[in-house]
Amino acid sequence: MSTAKVELGRRLFYDRRMSLNGKQSCADCHKQELAFTDGRAQAQGTTGELHPRSSMSLANVAYNSSLTWDNPDLRHLEDQALIPILGNDPIELGLKGSEARFLSDLKRDAVYQPLFRESFPGELDPYTMTNVAKALAAFERTIISVRSPYDRYRYGGDMNAITDAAKRGEILFFSGERTACFQCHGSWNFDGGVVYEGGRPLDPAFRNTGLYNIQGRFSYPDSNLGLYRHTFRSEDVGKFRVPTLRNVAVTRPYMHDGSISTLEEVIEHYASGGRTIDSGPYAGAGRNNPNKASNVRNLNLTPSEKKDLVAFLESLTDKDFLTDPRLSDPWKQ
Repeated sequence: MSTAKVELGRRLFYDRRMSLNGKQSCADCHKQELAFTDGRAQAQGTTGELHPRSSMSLANVAYNSSLTWDNPDLRHLEDQALIPILGNDPIELGLKGSEARFLSDLKRDAVYQPLFRESFPGELDPYTMTNVAKALAAFERTIISVRSPYDRYRYGGDMNAITDAAKRGEILFFSGERTACFQCHGSWNFDGGVVYEGGRPLDPAFRNTGLYNIQGRFSYPDSNLGLYRHTFRSEDVGKFRVPTLRNVAVTRPYMHDGSISTLEEVIEHYASGGRTIDSGPYAGAGRNNPNKASNVRNLNLTPSEKKDLVAFLESLTDKDFLTDPRLSDPWKQ
């Protein structure tokens, strides 16, 4: 990484020329003020096509052991960056087949010219899709969120940084006997575990949380079978990657398909040991899903305990991160 490469990646991230019709950039599905999510249940591509899953937060994405909701093998940011750019199932940015035109546009741009030269010195023609992906990955590695009120309380020693309710919620969150939330949302990033240079290899964590248990061949909707899409093992139906809980208060709606609207409903889902849907095509008791993680169980939480857990989750919001000018749209500055 270099300063030039990060700046190049930031400009590409916010550049709507990245899409086939010039209507969308990476930032349209990853908005800074929403912790680099988009507030939609399903991500929408530049042509209006919907993705079956929601946009994941990019907060601390450099430390993720895998990079999508259900693919255990996609582990490098450079590889992932090309999927929304060139993929067509679904169409996201839709540049497949238009790469030469796009690169030609970049080559003629006076802003990009010095950035490409400085980012890839010694290359006769640095204007390649591979280098675009490298620059995007460099910028994404700077999207770091570690300045929440909870961080100031737990790691900075500021005992007044979070409320008493959030402190009680923290105790519940890390209680093995009461909730065991930390068993899935562990590490400083509140996810399934972090990777870092020099660290040991880490298999990504995928869990079935009992969100569905419908009748038919699969217990989850066909459009979102989770890890099964890649392993074709029946026990992997409904397993999705454990996402970070950092800034979770601003990343609604929740779950892989955005089917839960509020943190209160999320807590209720887990407190019940799985979601029950009474009617319609997805009717069923998620608590009885055969693939459900064993630690998702009825928690017998009181109303006040549920509020305390929400308060704790809200304390993970890093407001500086949501407004940091180093991560914002450089074309507007």
